[in-house]
Amino acid sequence: MVSAGKAATVRFLLANPPQCQCDKNGAPRSNDIVPPDLCLLRLNWRSIHSAMEVLQTLSVALGLAALSGYSLYLTVFSTGLAIHFGWVHLAPQFASLSVLGDPGILIVSGILFAMEFFADKIPWVDSIWDAAHTVIRPIGGAFLATRALGTTNPVFEVIVALLGGMMSFASHSLKASTRLVVNSSPEPFSNIAVSAGENVMVVGAIALLWHYPVAVFVFFSLLFAITFYFLPKIWRSTSMNLWLISRKLNQISAAENIDTLPARLPSRYHALFQRLTSAAATVAWAVPCISGKGKYLESNRFGYLVASTDEPSKVWFITKTMFGSASKMLEIENFKVSLERRLLFEELTLYSLGKNRRFTFKFDRGGAGIAAKVFAELETRLQIARPLTLTESKDQEAKSAGVQELQKEEIT
Repeated sequence: MVSAGKAATVRFLLANPPQCQCDKNGAPRSNDIVPPDLCLLRLNWRSIHSAMEVLQTLSVALGLAALSGYSLYLTVFSTGLAIHFGWVHLAPQFASLSVLGDPGILIVSGILFAMEFFADKIPWVDSIWDAAHTVIRPIGGAFLATRALGTTNPVFEVIVALLGGMMSFASHSLKASTRLVVNSSPEPFSNIAVSAGENVMVVGAIALLWHYPVAVFVFFSLLFAITFYFLPKIWRSTSMNLWLISRKLNQISAAENIDTLPARLPSRYHALFQRLTSAAATVAWAVPCISGKGKYLESNRFGYLVASTDEPSKVWFITKTMFGSASKMLEIENFKVSLERRLLFEELTLYSLGKNRRFTFKFDRGGAGIAAKVFAELETRLQIARPLTLTESKDQEAKSAGVQELQKEEIT
């Protein structure tokens, strides 16, 4: 065990390190009065301290970049306000961020945040605002990340700029896609609640970032990993909502009048339809739509809801993916059908109460009454399919009864 006197000496020397002459391997030179073990200890301590400084700097840089994806102006304004009033005392490695506390930057960022604060609370205006900032936020996040580094290696600065821009773009994509989903609801209160929650999250994360930078960085890294995993679904949802918005605007400018359902299926979809059915199957009607919820049915896939003239008890959802097909065949004889009008689309639902199965399909509002015609067609097909099912079940019951009578005669 180390005596109290030696322990006190070690603590004193670590707090007031003498100027030992160490070589690059940490070994003291012959004329050095400091013990070799202490010299190596101080060298290791310096390495650990330097690594922690780099990790904290990187955490602050990428944390500011991630928050900029949610609100660039609030991130700059709140950080600058904290620096200006001395709520945050910048470490020497963050001295380059002191410019954010300049009154001119505070005024400009405050005005821009005030505009964003109100625009972010209005349905669809927030989505337009997000679309306009798709490039601005990642660039601003990359700039803040490089600014937080101060004077450093140019190679490291470029790497951090790329990572910062990617973090900003990921958080911006998550925010924009969430707003598109929220805007589908008819009431405006959800937009206000989500926007206020994002503002509180940004301010709280900035306050924590200066005290626990590594913890905040780990949190945003996990958030980024989750966003990256769900990014294909997020972009698919975003693109489908934008397509529905364009079709809704098309309905306002010039509504399409459709008397009969189209029976033409594009060639690339028709090949999939023939693969799922017999080659001689004829398309009765094929209507473009977007898949919703359903077992083994990928949501937000553009495709065609198709019916054939040969099998009235079946419908198909034909779609293509990057790696093949995700089509689905539905036997509808035991299903019921409902139609509900929403803001951007009309939602057709096929459901079965007994087996608790449900499949939804979204039809755009650009075609006047097309969803209602599909609903009527499905109702007609269900009326045809149910008597056939009842007849088949009666035949099966008669056959089973006949088999039982033959077995009784053989026994007697």
